[in-house]
Amino acid sequence: MDRSRLVLVTGGVRSGKSRFAEELAASWGGEVVYVATARVTDEEMAARVARHKARRPERWITVEEPLALVEAIAEWGKRGRVLLVDCLAVYVGNLLVEEGLGEEEVVARLREVALRAQESPADVIVVSNEVGLGVVPPYPVGRLYRDLLGLANQEVANRADAVYLVVCGLPVEIKSLAARWYVEGREGKLYGRET
Repeated sequence: MDRSRLVLVTGGVRSGKSRFAEELAASWGGEVVYVATARVTDEEMAARVARHKARRPERWITVEEPLALVEAIAEWGKRGRVLLVDCLAVYVGNLLVEEGLGEEEVVARLREVALRAQESPADVIVVSNEVGLGVVPPYPVGRLYRDLLGLANQEVANRADAVYLVVCGLPVEIKSLAARWYVEGREGKLYGRET
């Protein structure tokens, strides 16, 4: 393949999406750079991060970047590499909570991440949560987070070569199944919002 690939891997919590993304990255060959967006803030998060680290090969480069994801993709996205970004859901939370960005600022940052990932000389795999299938959050910031992550997932999916939905540990490639009119011709839009 002459150009780099962009793949979105999404699914619910503990669906197996990170494990599948890691296996996909390893199967592509080349140097793998794992871009982690999470911060360790408590013991539960420390245990989760430790589990993820334990299953990754030691030769993989790990870059911890909870906020400057656009810059990390630009810096580490070299031809012959595979960037594995895990995960977009945590990144959106970081922008809202840690950075205190407003809705329009978050949308602009998300569009930039999707564009940078698509244009990277490296192959890029983005992991994200599918949060639109659960209970509606009872508080405004929770609903805003859910909406923004849904928009981010759509923007990356629109630019991606393939999109995998992982359910019960089983990955299903869904972009090729999508209606053609839905995934084409969306330049200048982040789904649901004019930009």
